[in-house]
Parts: sequence; structure tokens; C-alpha cells
Amino acid sequence: MTTNLPADPSPDPSAGVPSTSIRAGAPDVSEASRPRAPRWATLVATFFGAGHLRPGPGTWGSAATVLLWWLLARSIAPAWQPWACMLSAAVAVLAGIPAATLAARASRLKDPQFVVIDEVAGQLITLIAVPIAWKSLLLGFILFRGFDIVKPPPIRSLERLPEGTGIVVDDVAAGLYGLVVMQVVLHFGLLPR
Repeated sequence: MTTNLPADPSPDPSAGVPSTSIRAGAPDVSEASRPRAPRWATLVATFFGAGHLRPGPGTWGSAATVLLWWLLARSIAPAWQPWACMLSAAVAVLAGIPAATLAARASRLKDPQFVVIDEVAGQLITLIAVPIAWKSLLLGFILFRGFDIVKPPPIRSLERLPEGTGIVVDDVAAGLYGLVVMQVVLHFGLLPR
């Protein structure tokens, strides 16, 4: 004689069948499993929080870079300032690419607005061998922001490079455009005194 026992409502763990019940108040698995960028990557990518300023986080990132460079460069001998600016730009690029990659992956955005280390790198490139005076620093800021916003060829195509490389390298190109124009202005003395 066979007895019909009621089926056990709990799934058999050895059966490999996931439970379909959802507990009230349980965290959404997709949110809980979402990767977070490491702290260092967030600090670098946002340039220590400048990327969270609104409106225009890229402009804030550039402005913070100009201000910080002005403060630092005053304590560096003029002959060493171009080298210090180049070294700072190189550090921003080398640290910025992996930081931007991790921040973009965590946010699931191709080029998150809060990532401004690319603006830091590009702005520093524009300021290489620029006198530490308010007019030249302001012109360098305007030139870089202009090229970064307009994105003349081939800058826009560089955005298609993968992850953090695409995020940072297009601003490096904008910085190079700004550097060339800035040096022409300085060479021909076109900056009003």
C-alpha cells in the first residue's frame, strides 16, 4: 500500500533547482552583486570629488587642475615647471586610465560625467611650458575646455577606444590641441600684457 505524502515545499538543495520564492525585504540581487570601484579608483577618477560638483563636472575638474597647478608651480623653479607639468600629466594619464575603467564598469556607463581625471590630464598638457600668470592660465583653461567640448578631428574618434583608454585619450588629444595653440600665442606674443 502506497501512502501519498504532501510534497515538501522547500527545494531540495541537492536537486540544483533554485527557489522561486522571494522574501519580503530581501535585497535585489542585481543591486547587491553590482561591483563597486575600489576607493583609490573613485578618488582618482573623480579627482578627489571634483567630478561630483554640478553643473559641468568636467569644467570643475579643469578649474581645480588649473588652481592646483598654480599653487604647486609657485614653489617650483621656473626652469623645472615644464618638466613638473609633463610628469603630472603623465601620472594623470597612467593612473587615470585604470581608474576610469573601474569607475565606468561600476557605473555601467561608457563615459560617466563624474570621471574627470581625463580633464585633469588634458588640462595639464595644455599648461606645459605656460607662464604662471593669471592671463596665460585663464587662456589655457579656455583653450582646453573649448577643444574638449568641440572635439575637432580626430578627437571624437578616440572616444571609441575601449573603456578608460577612450575616456582619457580623447582629452589628451584636446590637451595637445590646446598646447599647440597656446605655444603659438606665447611665441608670437599675442597674449595681452
